[in-house]
Amino acid sequence: MPIIDDKKELSELDFNKLSSFIYSNFGIKLPLAKKTMLQSRLLARLKANNIDSYKEYCNFVLSGKSGESEIINMIDLVSTNKTDFYREPAHFDFMKQVILPEYYQNNSEKQFKVWSSASSSGEEAYTIAMVISEFMEGKRKFDFSILGTDISTRILEKAATAIYPLERVDVVPLAQKKKYLLKGKDETNPLVRIIPDLRAKTRFKRLNLMDNNYDVPKEFDLIFCRNVLIYFDRETQEKVINKLCTHLKVGGYFFLGHSESANGLDVPLRQLKPTIFIKTH
Repeated sequence: MPIIDDKKELSELDFNKLSSFIYSNFGIKLPLAKKTMLQSRLLARLKANNIDSYKEYCNFVLSGKSGESEIINMIDLVSTNKTDFYREPAHFDFMKQVILPEYYQNNSEKQFKVWSSASSSGEEAYTIAMVISEFMEGKRKFDFSILGTDISTRILEKAATAIYPLERVDVVPLAQKKKYLLKGKDETNPLVRIIPDLRAKTRFKRLNLMDNNYDVPKEFDLIFCRNVLIYFDRETQEKVINKLCTHLKVGGYFFLGHSESANGLDVPLRQLKPTIFIKTH
């Protein structure tokens, strides 16, 4: 097996080739300032593929010889997966105060469908499940389903297991912890797991928001697309929102992240509040 020399550097030329490929195919922008980060993260992929230089790895990926699986592994390493339970709570308050009461009054015989389109390790999707379950407490039950998608297969595997370190759920209210979380028995490595009832309502699959078409159902009632568009330029943001909206029913709701905006974009959405929109046509 070749010996990897950690001092070998990813050249600026090869960095530019890889960053251009990543941006064109996945929408993730990697400025030159990220070269050291990319070099460090790709070292494991050189070792895994028995490759002894970054130049060879670059050719391996860009020539198509690596196949899709290695490209997915590479993207897993460069994609950002930052999320929390109850992140940006104003959206969940709006769900409880506006969306769910409206749905319950008018459509409760139908399944309420939510798409977490940048779900990362699943905290957003499971928070949605908790909020819906809390709303249904003491009411006539209605069916709901949650789809979580992300570009990273590695992070989706974590989402599907629904196991989290205990400190990750500090922000979950105590009453919800008792109802929706199961605590592990290992005191040296305290973990919690989402209860089976909520896991059964939630499924995850890999999806690249840069794809021309999305292989997901139509007619979602609510789409979360939070804190992922910040990595795209405005033209790409407009395209992604429009593609997402083809899967949102007219009158359905759309959430962006707190640092994102649809201002100036040609999209079928009307703003109700900052980062909260309704589909108009």
